Amino acid sequence: MDLRDSEEEASFRKEVKTFISSEAPKAQKGVSGEEALTANWEANQTWFKKLADKGWIAPAWPREYGGAGLSTMQQFVLNEELALNRAARPMHLIIGLGMAGPTIIVHGTEEQKKEHLPGMLSGEDVWCQGYSEPESGSDLASLQTKAVRDGDDYVINGQKIWTTLAHMAKKMILLARTDADAPKHKGITYFILDMKSPGVTVQPLMNMADTHEFNEVFFDNVRIPKENVIGEENRGWYSAMTTLDFERSAIGSTTGMKQTVEALIEYTQDHANEHTNAVKINPMLRYELTDRMIEVEMARMLSYRVVSMQSRGLIPNYEASMMKLYNTEMNQRIARTGQNILGLYGQLGRGSHLAPNAGRNCYTYLRSVAYTIEGGTSEVQRNIVAQRGLGLPRD
Repeated sequence: MDLRDSEEEASFRKEVKTFISSEAPKAQKGVSGEEALTANWEANQTWFKKLADKGWIAPAWPREYGGAGLSTMQQFVLNEELALNRAARPMHLIIGLGMAGPTIIVHGTEEQKKEHLPGMLSGEDVWCQGYSEPESGSDLASLQTKAVRDGDDYVINGQKIWTTLAHMAKKMILLARTDADAPKHKGITYFILDMKSPGVTVQPLMNMADTHEFNEVFFDNVRIPKENVIGEENRGWYSAMTTLDFERSAIGSTTGMKQTVEALIEYTQDHANEHTNAVKINPMLRYELTDRMIEVEMARMLSYRVVSMQSRGLIPNYEASMMKLYNTEMNQRIARTGQNILGLYGQLGRGSHLAPNAGRNCYTYLRSVAYTIEGGTSEVQRNIVAQRGLGLPRD
């Protein structure tokens, strides 16, 4: 693994830096993610259009489908520079651009690509993911939502839960059981659902951070045309694994986590003599911050390992699970360190004029609980690493 840019990568990095400097909305220091997206919605929509015009809003997609056809290393450089410069990413489009779109490119028909991909690139179509159910989380293949063939349609009945952005989405990628007698991994079909279809009901789920990302979705005799099946009937599990591979490879930005730790260090230095004088009272916080900084560098090395494998045509398996496991648990440790530094003030959320960092630390701490659950729990990732990486027997 060579940590240096090649001549071609260095040239591309310079191009990306110049583009961001001249075209991206100016980022507010310490603001990223959801806040960066919503802080100046109109300016960011213009920015997304500029990214789309260069193919950089979907850099991995082939050029014929509106992407840039970038190499693995070019994609890595682009994502790294966007993160370093806090250039807002289209977070509301990530399920379409990062998960549904690539899966349709791999498994869909040309008609499906022509119908569904343009709306993702334009930002007009928000997508959601209908996977988890109340009794089917880590054991996703045990899902019970049913799809029964009726002429040229499938009739869907059941329920999904923790459906991110379902309240905004126009379309859903949906897993449903089409053969109740088949082994659980072999009786599932992968659908595209129009969220405006009669019989679809969306109910909000508020998370601990008091934000509305998640939803419950109910299906009461919802009809989906057979043209909206991705891949083959009863073989949707394989398409679903393609989607999960894209999801897990996109979770967690080591650059963003490093910026968060650097912001905590800077905040502590600036406010050591005020209400955050916990550093003076407890000098062990210095060591805690040092640990977090070392950990983000380790996370960066793990991400370089994965991208290095991909650039050589290899498929990371347990290596991606290692990165997902390590990054999400480290995110939680960073959030706890922030609360240790802020003390009681860390409990103040957004909207309080007394909240340090505009309440971002409180939000991050509460939201971080979900990091080790979504996209595959830490327990699942540990099993993958143990079995496929260490060769241990199944438990």
